[in-house]
Amino acid sequence: MAAVLSRELEQKAGAVRAGLAAALHQYGRLIYSNSLGAEAMVLTDIIWSHLPRIEVFSIDTGRLHEETYALLEKLQQRYQRQLRLVYPDSQALEALVAAQGVNGFYHSLEARLDCCRIRKVEPFKRAIAGFPAWVTGVRREQSAGRARGQSTEWDAEHSLYKLSPLLDWSEADVWQYIRAYGLPYNPLHDRQFPSIGCSPCTRAIQPGESRRAGRWWWEQPESRECGLHPRVRPEALPA
Repeated sequence: MAAVLSRELEQKAGAVRAGLAAALHQYGRLIYSNSLGAEAMVLTDIIWSHLPRIEVFSIDTGRLHEETYALLEKLQQRYQRQLRLVYPDSQALEALVAAQGVNGFYHSLEARLDCCRIRKVEPFKRAIAGFPAWVTGVRREQSAGRARGQSTEWDAEHSLYKLSPLLDWSEADVWQYIRAYGLPYNPLHDRQFPSIGCSPCTRAIQPGESRRAGRWWWEQPESRECGLHPRVRPEALPA
């Protein structure tokens, strides 16, 4: 049975395909950092179905939900593709746990950022090394900081271009696409987990809370990023 999208969403999906194809032609190589969230299901389907030259990876921090690992297996079975997993450096991780304890990230912002750096940011840097641009699934609706983003911007922190093809998609757009194509997704989304990260750092949101309130919920909203996406608007594109 063919998927049925609204005309507006079909146009948006077509624009994503065309934009990524143009970027692939422009940059030569692209890499997609797959978060395994709802937006990632849309981008995985578009990339693996239409643009298989784009490389895809995901980060296994060692603290993911069991539901996330099950989703990973479903994705690989559906597309008959192996998703490359990148892991934290074992020695750095061992030193981190020795210094701050298994759950030391709850004790301070600095400790949490150290954990994110070793479990997520450093593996990410290794994965994108040598690429001229990376693809992300961030959307403006997700947070005030992300609302200021651009679909193509220079990522000064990592020294390559950052492409956000779903930036102007709504949450309703994402779910219409998932349901129209019968895509697998993390069942935690049905239990009020709109944003899913590591198990100890993610909870369900309550009525009236923002969509990212369940991430690092014990911190102030302005600090709730792992370091992959800057909390301030990146600098202008280089000449």
